[in-house]
Amino acid sequence: MVSSLEDRLAEARRNNEELRETLSQMLAQNSQGNVNIGKLVDEINASNRFIQHLVQAKNRSDSLNLVMVNNLTRSLTREETQDMDIQVLKGVVYISLDDKMLYRSGSYEISDKAGEILSKIAKIIQDYRDYDVLVEGNTDTDPITRQNIRNNWDLSVLRGSSVVQALQETYGVDPRRLTAAGRGEYNPIASNNTATGKERNRRTQVILTPNLDQFMDLIEQAPASSFDRY
Repeated sequence: MVSSLEDRLAEARRNNEELRETLSQMLAQNSQGNVNIGKLVDEINASNRFIQHLVQAKNRSDSLNLVMVNNLTRSLTREETQDMDIQVLKGVVYISLDDKMLYRSGSYEISDKAGEILSKIAKIIQDYRDYDVLVEGNTDTDPITRQNIRNNWDLSVLRGSSVVQALQETYGVDPRRLTAAGRGEYNPIASNNTATGKERNRRTQVILTPNLDQFMDLIEQAPASSFDRY
């Protein structure tokens, strides 16, 4: 949804620029009648209004994300901030948690010390009910040897599922907003050739995406461009 909003805004701006270039060519060449030029000006005005609406929608989304991140950051202790990373990329909030904070070693079972941080994340999720939540496990490249876990794919999905179930069962998050996923060892953020890199790659991301259904109707109402017919 968010990427669709940003992509649509970029597309609208490109179309608007093409309309303006076409108008400039018409005026310079004086090769078209005043009626066609008038229609093109109307299209440019409609395009400008559409872009303004998209910008306002994006600004509302960005403002919500900023407030959310600030609220979560203020609730964290210094120790907790050392084991997590919070970023906003293209309108999506990423909360990345070190596995040592969440799980028992080599396991997908939630550790006792994970409760406090999960409760703070759950509060943010509950406060922002228009956001969907994806919990995504990631591993390093070391093979898993635990019984009943076939590989790192299994482990990453099980870890994502463990966090999702804790959010639902312990903290009351609506399960319809939650999705559990895992990317195994295939989404590294550091080299797996060092112990430090492997530690960074062993993480679980809580990804908060604004539900922009209220903006989708607006996007679908984009003015039809006919500049290529002039």
